[in-house]
Amino acid sequence: MKIVAKTDIGNTRENNQDAYATGELPGGVAWAVVCDGMGGVAGGNVASTTAVKIIAEQIAGGYRPAMRGPSVHNLLESAIHAANISVYDLAKANPQLSGMGTTVVCALVIDSVAYIAHAGDSRAYVLKDGVLTQLTKDHSVVQEMVETGKITQTQAKVHPNKNLITRALGVHEEIRVDFDEKVLDDNAVLVLCTDGLSNYVEDSEICEITKNCSYNEMADALVQRALENGGGDNVTVVTLTY
Repeated sequence: MKIVAKTDIGNTRENNQDAYATGELPGGVAWAVVCDGMGGVAGGNVASTTAVKIIAEQIAGGYRPAMRGPSVHNLLESAIHAANISVYDLAKANPQLSGMGTTVVCALVIDSVAYIAHAGDSRAYVLKDGVLTQLTKDHSVVQEMVETGKITQTQAKVHPNKNLITRALGVHEEIRVDFDEKVLDDNAVLVLCTDGLSNYVEDSEICEITKNCSYNEMADALVQRALENGGGDNVTVVTLTY
Protein backbone atom coordinates (compact mmCIF):
# COMPACT_ATOMS: atom_id res chain seq x y z
CA MET A 1 0.00 0.00 0.00
CA LYS A 2 1.01 3.59 -0.64
CA ILE A 3 -0.24 6.27 1.74
CA VAL A 4 0.07 10.03 1.32
CA ALA A 5 -1.41 12.64 3.68
CA LYS A 6 -1.61 16.42 3.86
CA THR A 7 -3.17 18.80 6.37
CA ASP A 8 -3.34 22.60 6.44
CA ILE A 9 -4.66 25.18 8.87
CA GLY A 10 -6.52 26.97 6.06
CA ASN A 11 -6.71 30.67 5.31
CA THR A 12 -8.87 31.91 8.19
CA ARG A 13 -8.41 29.67 11.24
CA GLU A 14 -5.87 30.32 13.99
CA ASN A 15 -5.44 26.64 14.87
CA ASN A 16 -5.62 23.35 13.03
CA GLN A 17 -8.21 21.23 14.82
CA ASP A 18 -7.93 18.43 12.26
CA ALA A 19 -5.82 15.41 13.17
CA TYR A 20 -4.86 12.23 11.35
CA ALA A 21 -2.69 9.15 11.58
CA THR A 22 -1.76 6.41 9.13
CA GLY A 23 0.13 3.16 9.32
CA GLU A 24 0.88 -0.25 7.88
CA LEU A 25 0.52 -3.68 9.44
CA PRO A 26 1.99 -7.08 8.50
CA GLY A 27 0.72 -8.60 5.26
CA GLY A 28 0.37 -5.37 3.30
CA VAL A 29 -2.49 -4.11 5.47
CA ALA A 30 -2.88 -0.33 5.76
CA TRP A 31 -4.97 1.92 7.96
CA ALA A 32 -5.80 5.59 8.33
CA VAL A 33 -7.91 7.75 10.62
CA VAL A 34 -9.00 11.37 10.13
CA CYS A 35 -10.74 13.54 12.74
CA ASP A 36 -12.10 17.09 12.69
CA GLY A 37 -12.41 18.56 16.18
CA MET A 38 -15.01 20.99 17.51
CA GLY A 39 -15.75 22.78 20.77
CA GLY A 40 -13.49 25.82 20.82
CA VAL A 41 -9.80 26.02 20.06
CA ALA A 42 -8.65 23.99 23.05
CA GLY A 43 -11.51 21.50 22.96
CA GLY A 44 -11.34 20.84 19.25
CA ASN A 45 -7.62 20.18 19.33
CA VAL A 46 -7.87 17.90 22.36
CA ALA A 47 -10.82 15.96 20.97
CA SER A 48 -9.31 15.25 17.55
CA THR A 49 -5.78 14.45 18.72
CA THR A 50 -7.02 12.25 21.56
CA ALA A 51 -9.38 10.35 19.27
CA VAL A 52 -6.72 9.78 16.63
CA LYS A 53 -4.22 8.57 19.24
CA ILE A 54 -6.64 6.09 20.84
CA ILE A 55 -7.98 4.75 17.53
CA ALA A 56 -4.47 4.32 16.13
CA GLU A 57 -3.38 2.42 19.25
CA GLN A 58 -6.48 0.21 19.19
CA ILE A 59 -6.05 -0.69 15.51
CA ALA A 60 -2.32 -1.38 15.80
CA GLY A 61 -2.75 -3.42 18.97
CA GLY A 62 -5.97 -5.24 18.09
CA TYR A 63 -5.46 -6.30 14.48
CA ARG A 64 -4.83 -9.97 13.80
CA PRO A 65 -3.84 -11.41 10.37
CA ALA A 66 -6.92 -13.63 10.10
CA MET A 67 -9.37 -10.77 10.58
CA ARG A 68 -11.99 -10.20 7.89
CA GLY A 69 -15.55 -8.88 7.64
CA PRO A 70 -17.32 -8.83 11.02
CA SER A 71 -14.06 -9.08 12.96
CA VAL A 72 -12.74 -5.95 11.27
CA HIS A 73 -16.01 -4.13 11.93
CA ASN A 74 -15.75 -5.10 15.59
CA LEU A 75 -12.17 -3.85 15.76
CA LEU A 76 -13.04 -0.48 14.24
CA GLU A 77 -16.15 -0.10 16.35
CA SER A 78 -14.24 -0.97 19.52
CA ALA A 79 -11.52 1.52 18.60
CA ILE A 80 -14.02 4.33 18.05
CA HIS A 81 -15.95 3.52 21.21
CA ALA A 82 -12.71 3.55 23.23
CA ALA A 83 -11.85 6.95 21.77
CA ASN A 84 -15.39 8.18 22.44
CA ILE A 85 -15.16 7.32 26.14
CA SER A 86 -11.71 8.93 26.45
CA VAL A 87 -12.84 12.21 24.88
CA TYR A 88 -16.12 12.20 26.80
CA ASP A 89 -14.34 11.61 30.13
CA LEU A 90 -11.85 14.40 29.44
CA ALA A 91 -14.69 16.82 28.68
CA LYS A 92 -16.50 15.85 31.88
CA ALA A 93 -13.37 16.26 33.99
CA ASN A 94 -12.39 19.70 32.65
CA PRO A 95 -15.01 22.48 32.39
CA GLN A 96 -12.86 24.26 29.79
CA LEU A 97 -13.30 21.26 27.50
CA SER A 98 -17.04 20.86 28.05
CA GLY A 99 -18.95 20.15 24.84
CA MET A 100 -15.92 19.18 22.79
CA GLY A 101 -16.14 16.45 20.19
CA THR A 102 -14.83 15.35 16.85
CA THR A 103 -15.88 13.73 13.63
CA VAL A 104 -14.12 10.51 12.69
CA VAL A 105 -13.57 8.52 9.53
CA CYS A 106 -11.20 5.57 9.59
CA ALA A 107 -10.31 2.78 7.21
CA LEU A 108 -8.53 -0.55 7.32
CA VAL A 109 -7.52 -1.94 3.92
CA ILE A 110 -7.03 -5.73 3.78
CA ASP A 111 -6.57 -7.74 0.57
CA SER A 112 -7.96 -4.93 -1.61
CA VAL A 113 -11.04 -4.48 0.60
CA ALA A 114 -11.49 -1.15 2.38
CA TYR A 115 -13.38 -1.42 5.68
CA ILE A 116 -14.60 2.03 6.68
CA ALA A 117 -16.18 3.36 9.88
CA HIS A 118 -17.35 6.91 10.44
CA ALA A 119 -19.41 9.35 12.49
CA GLY A 120 -19.97 12.97 11.49
CA ASP A 121 -19.29 14.65 8.16
CA SER A 122 -15.69 13.70 7.45
CA ARG A 123 -15.84 11.54 4.34
CA ALA A 124 -14.44 8.57 2.47
CA TYR A 125 -14.40 8.47 -1.32
CA VAL A 126 -13.11 6.12 -3.98
CA LEU A 127 -11.50 7.68 -7.04
CA LYS A 128 -11.24 5.41 -10.08
CA ASP A 129 -10.72 6.27 -13.76
CA GLY A 130 -11.75 9.88 -13.25
CA VAL A 131 -14.93 8.98 -11.35
CA LEU A 132 -15.39 9.97 -7.69
CA THR A 133 -17.76 7.89 -5.55
CA GLN A 134 -18.70 8.97 -2.03
CA LEU A 135 -18.77 5.95 0.29
CA THR A 136 -19.89 7.59 3.52
CA LYS A 137 -23.09 9.51 4.24
CA ASP A 138 -22.80 12.71 6.25
CA HIS A 139 -24.38 12.69 9.69
CA SER A 140 -25.56 16.27 9.39
CA VAL A 141 -28.64 18.46 9.59
CA VAL A 142 -28.59 19.32 5.89
CA GLN A 143 -28.14 15.67 4.85
CA GLU A 144 -31.30 14.81 6.78
CA MET A 145 -33.07 17.70 5.05
CA VAL A 146 -31.97 16.39 1.65
CA GLU A 147 -33.18 12.88 2.47
CA THR A 148 -36.60 14.15 3.57
CA GLY A 149 -36.95 16.29 0.43
CA LYS A 150 -36.87 19.64 2.23
CA ILE A 151 -33.91 20.90 0.21
CA THR A 152 -31.96 19.77 -2.84
CA GLN A 153 -28.35 18.60 -2.87
CA THR A 154 -27.44 21.88 -4.59
CA GLN A 155 -29.16 23.90 -1.87
CA ALA A 156 -27.41 21.83 0.78
CA LYS A 157 -24.02 23.02 -0.42
CA VAL A 158 -24.82 26.64 0.50
CA HIS A 159 -27.21 26.09 3.41
CA PRO A 160 -26.31 28.17 6.51
CA ASN A 161 -26.52 25.06 8.70
CA LYS A 162 -24.34 22.85 6.52
CA ASN A 163 -21.72 22.53 9.27
CA LEU A 164 -24.14 21.27 11.93
CA ILE A 165 -23.51 17.58 12.49
CA THR A 166 -25.83 15.09 14.17
CA ARG A 167 -23.17 12.66 15.37
CA ALA A 168 -19.79 13.34 16.92
CA LEU A 169 -17.31 11.32 18.91
CA GLY A 170 -16.98 12.35 22.57
CA VAL A 171 -20.22 14.29 22.96
CA HIS A 172 -22.23 11.47 24.55
CA GLU A 173 -21.35 8.31 26.46
CA GLU A 174 -22.39 6.21 23.47
CA ILE A 175 -21.80 6.75 19.78
CA ARG A 176 -23.41 5.20 16.72
CA VAL A 177 -20.96 4.20 14.02
CA ASP A 178 -21.74 3.53 10.36
CA PHE A 179 -19.77 1.01 8.31
CA ASP A 180 -19.00 0.62 4.63
CA GLU A 181 -17.00 -1.88 2.60
CA LYS A 182 -15.53 -1.32 -0.83
CA VAL A 183 -13.35 -3.49 -3.03
CA LEU A 184 -10.50 -1.35 -4.35
CA ASP A 185 -9.95 -2.27 -7.99
CA ASP A 186 -6.62 -1.75 -9.71
CA ASN A 187 -5.67 1.94 -9.79
CA ALA A 188 -8.48 2.89 -7.39
CA VAL A 189 -7.60 5.48 -4.73
CA LEU A 190 -9.28 5.63 -1.34
CA VAL A 191 -9.61 9.23 -0.15
CA LEU A 192 -10.36 10.23 3.45
CA CYS A 193 -10.95 13.90 4.18
CA THR A 194 -12.44 16.52 6.47
CA ASP A 195 -15.12 18.96 5.34
CA GLY A 196 -12.40 21.50 4.68
CA LEU A 197 -12.06 19.68 1.37
CA SER A 198 -15.65 18.66 0.64
CA ASN A 199 -17.05 22.14 1.41
CA TYR A 200 -14.56 23.95 -0.78
CA VAL A 201 -13.80 21.62 -3.69
CA GLU A 202 -16.55 20.23 -5.92
CA ASP A 203 -16.51 16.55 -6.91
CA SER A 204 -15.89 17.55 -10.52
CA GLU A 205 -12.85 19.58 -9.45
CA ILE A 206 -11.47 16.65 -7.48
CA CYS A 207 -11.73 14.46 -10.57
CA GLU A 208 -10.13 17.08 -12.80
CA ILE A 209 -7.28 17.86 -10.42
CA THR A 210 -6.35 14.24 -9.85
CA LYS A 211 -6.30 13.51 -13.59
CA ASN A 212 -3.40 15.88 -13.98
CA CYS A 213 -1.10 14.81 -11.17
CA SER A 214 0.70 11.72 -9.98
CA TYR A 215 -0.59 9.73 -7.01
CA ASN A 216 2.06 11.20 -4.73
CA GLU A 217 0.85 14.71 -5.59
CA MET A 218 -2.89 14.14 -5.12
CA ALA A 219 -3.29 15.00 -1.44
CA ASP A 220 -1.20 18.15 -1.76
CA ALA A 221 -3.02 19.24 -4.92
CA LEU A 222 -6.46 18.77 -3.35
CA VAL A 223 -5.51 20.72 -0.23
CA GLN A 224 -4.05 23.47 -2.39
CA ARG A 225 -7.28 23.77 -4.37
CA ALA A 226 -9.31 24.04 -1.15
CA LEU A 227 -7.07 26.93 -0.13
CA GLU A 228 -7.43 28.59 -3.52
CA ASN A 229 -11.21 28.26 -3.27
CA GLY A 230 -11.35 30.15 0.01
CA GLY A 231 -9.79 27.83 2.56
CA GLY A 232 -12.25 28.85 5.25
CA ASP A 233 -11.58 25.77 7.33
CA ASN A 234 -8.82 23.38 8.28
CA VAL A 235 -8.38 20.82 5.53
CA THR A 236 -6.98 17.28 5.68
CA VAL A 237 -6.68 14.67 2.93
CA VAL A 238 -5.32 11.12 3.15
CA THR A 239 -5.01 8.92 0.06
CA LEU A 240 -4.37 5.16 -0.04
CA THR A 241 -3.73 2.99 -3.06
CA TYR A 242 -1.87 -0.16 -4.13
